[in-house]
Amino acid sequence: MERKVRVIMNGVTGRMGTNQHLVRSILAIREEGGVPIGDGDTIVPEPILVGRNEKKLARLAAAHGVSDYTTDLDSVLSDKKNEIYFDSTLTQLRVDGVKKAIEAGKAIYCEKPTATTTDAALELHRLAEKAGVKHGVVQDKLWLPGMLKVKYLRDTGFFGRLVSARMEFGYWVFDGFHQPANRPSWNYRKEDGGGLFVDMFPHWRYVVDNLFGSIKAVSSTGAVTIPERVDENGKPYKSTAEDTAYVTFELESGVYVHINCSWQIRVRRDEIMQLQVDGTDGSAIAGLRDVYIQDEAATPKPVWNPDVPNPIDFYDGWNIMPNRDSYKNAFRVQWELFLKHYINDEPFPWDLLEGAKGVQLAELGLQSWAERRWIDVPELT
Repeated sequence: MERKVRVIMNGVTGRMGTNQHLVRSILAIREEGGVPIGDGDTIVPEPILVGRNEKKLARLAAAHGVSDYTTDLDSVLSDKKNEIYFDSTLTQLRVDGVKKAIEAGKAIYCEKPTATTTDAALELHRLAEKAGVKHGVVQDKLWLPGMLKVKYLRDTGFFGRLVSARMEFGYWVFDGFHQPANRPSWNYRKEDGGGLFVDMFPHWRYVVDNLFGSIKAVSSTGAVTIPERVDENGKPYKSTAEDTAYVTFELESGVYVHINCSWQIRVRRDEIMQLQVDGTDGSAIAGLRDVYIQDEAATPKPVWNPDVPNPIDFYDGWNIMPNRDSYKNAFRVQWELFLKHYINDEPFPWDLLEGAKGVQLAELGLQSWAERRWIDVPELT
């Protein structure tokens, strides 16, 4: 039996909303017959597209065979047939949309960051709990093949005692003067909700928490390295939001995790995101999909001697992990889990409180930068 679920999708005309959430998740699930939930039953999501630009909505709906779209959010929220509200609007608009959906009794699933302040993010969690609606937050990187392989290595004891972890993340974003910019202009205006801390620290929170352990304290700094850019209409504007951040996390275990992230770095590594994890028994280099490993027995013993050519090829001794499992789109995997949580009450720990933890880390990271010091990360309840 098919259990159809009508999903309000607010703000999916943007690149990520269209590609990852609509096309590769909701429509892919629908086209393949739904999410199996046992005894031959399936959950089939039916999207209703919502946005501010009717022409964009019409084009998107026509391109993908979606019949329902509207610019009137209040009307679709008032319709009891619509059960789930999904939000991938601009960050500054998210709180108002989610609040309205909670008041309308809809289940909530939304992108991160869930808000621009910890207080606002916690308020969303409190409101959802008080209303008794189910709620979840996108934490997609947990289901990337590379991160799943790192989790496997951790769970099977490959690393031994964890020593440290470090990540390089980012790529070159053109300023728009000679090459069209490859990210939206609002990302570089703090007044429009832009900034790398608010954008990426919610990701680092759930990645670090789930792979390595709870964060005890944060030390960070940031920079606006490109002071002026050109927007989508060819108009120059001042960059008011940071495009670069360097952060060190101290974990409750005493382990340190360091992340360099920048939209102004030219990539000379295997992946846009590359994570190195070192332990007493082994190490791993993880990208989005592939992971290379080296155990203690295969570790070379270098000797510092700058007067002769280095005799060691440090790429030798690393083996690539096989793809023994099949991997779905990471956004789709979490969508399926949320749909099963909504219909079958299956566990779904990635809720609005977890989303608030990501916002908290962004705020504390900005505070650390402003005050040039370590900041403790208190537990959120």
